[in-house]
Amino acid sequence: MNLRRSPREFMRGIEISKEFYLQYGRPMLEAEFSDVIDRIAVGLCGEGSECLGFDDEISRDHDFDAGFCLFITEEDEKKFGFRLERAYSKLPREFMGLKRSLVSPVGGNRHGVITVEGFYKKHLGAPTAPNTAERWLYTPPSALLAASNGEVFCDPLGAFSSVRQRLISGYPEDIRRKKLAAHTVIMAQSGQYNYPRCIARGERGAAQLAVFEFVRHAISAVYLLNNKYEPFYKWAYRGMEKLPKLGNLGEALQGLTELDNSDKNAREKSAAIEEIGKIFIDIFLAEGLTKSTCFDLERHAYSILDGVMDANLRNMHIMEGA
Repeated sequence: MNLRRSPREFMRGIEISKEFYLQYGRPMLEAEFSDVIDRIAVGLCGEGSECLGFDDEISRDHDFDAGFCLFITEEDEKKFGFRLERAYSKLPREFMGLKRSLVSPVGGNRHGVITVEGFYKKHLGAPTAPNTAERWLYTPPSALLAASNGEVFCDPLGAFSSVRQRLISGYPEDIRRKKLAAHTVIMAQSGQYNYPRCIARGERGAAQLAVFEFVRHAISAVYLLNNKYEPFYKWAYRGMEKLPKLGNLGEALQGLTELDNSDKNAREKSAAIEEIGKIFIDIFLAEGLTKSTCFDLERHAYSILDGVMDANLRNMHIMEGA
């Protein structure tokens, strides 16, 4: 494989990780762990922009090297985990210009040998995918994304991928509806109701906070419409670009936060908030999420909530889960 690239090209961290595994990791496993290689999953998953495919030159100023993850069960960790860690630590210290950490040659908590159960406990609080409504509702979406992003290069045992596949399937429909209702009602409260009232009182700082709330919850609603987990806030706009449903709203939402609240801008922002609200309502109606026919986002939020089949979820406060 030719790894030479022109100066304008940029090789993503996940590509580098996979190539490092293919050139050095897999031969090491085949030579030293042939008796248990069918119990070791390999990939790059978890925290870090490289696991999202969002890394760039700036990303390489910290926590960035050519490592990969070796996922084994807790039972196997007792049997050959230490031996596997030592073998991983002996892999080349530098690959494609990236130097591995000298402080933690076995990979730290992002790379190297990681137990399957430990990985999911770290991100989800339990070794399994959420299996109750409460766990689905209260596990941060960025944590669900960290537990299911990146790429698995191989998983012959399937223990790691079995949890991962459940996560990749997205939210159960009742949870998606409950969370969507919560974000929609806050969009109504902050954007349609409180923003113009703050402007009328001359409270421009409060008005800007109202705009930030509207934008933040609108972004969350876009991810839910696509049944995708929202990333950590600094990647929220970037992630939207790939979403087929309302992913193109990123520029309009960003524009709301960039403008001050002078009289002219306030009028434009109020109009933009209403227009964005209508765009959401149109897709709610098109997808059968609401039966309301007005332009009030709050009424649509309650209509979305009415479609939740689980009575306990439906009877929670409407903002619960936002």
